[in-house]
Amino acid sequence: MSDPRLHSLHLEGLPRRDTFRSAREKLQAACGSQTLAGSARVLDDENLGTSTLAAPVGGASGLVGRFTFYLKDGTNVYPLRLGMNSVGRLPDNDVVVRDECVSRRHCAVLIHSDLRCELHDVASKNGTLLNGKKIPQPQKLQSGDQITLCNRRLTFHIAEVPSEPAAVG
Repeated sequence: MSDPRLHSLHLEGLPRRDTFRSAREKLQAACGSQTLAGSARVLDDENLGTSTLAAPVGGASGLVGRFTFYLKDGTNVYPLRLGMNSVGRLPDNDVVVRDECVSRRHCAVLIHSDLRCELHDVASKNGTLLNGKKIPQPQKLQSGDQITLCNRRLTFHIAEVPSEPAAVG
C-alpha cells in the first residue's frame, strides 16, 4: 500500500530521491499494524473517536479518558490523528506549513494506538530540530516538545479530553 504523501516524484536528482526513499522506508517500518490501521481508518469507533482522538488501547489500559494530539504554531492549531501525519509545504500534507524554507515533505509525526508518539525527518533539505537539536533518527515526542522547521516553531501537545459525567437518574 503506497501512501501518496510519501511519493518522491517531486525530488530532483538521484541522491536526494534515494535519501528520501530510505527515510520513507524507515517511517513505514515504524508504523505498526495498529498504527497503519489507524491511518487507513479501519479501527472501529470504540478504538478511534474522531480523526483527532485516540482511545487508550493495548498497553495503555491504566489511562482514563480520550486524548487529542495537535501541533500549535502561534495562533494556528493543527489537529493530528492516529497514524502518520505528514508535515510540509505541499497542500496535500496533513499539516501544511506555508514557508518556502520548509521542504515539500519535511517530517512526519506518528501517533501509535498505544499513545506513543514519534517525530521522523523525511530527508528534508534543511533538517528537523526537536527541542533545538537536529534529529539524526526518529525521536520520541512528549507534550510540550518544540519542533523547528527552518524558522517555524511548532509545539507538540497531548491533551486529555474530560470524560462525560455519568447521568444521575
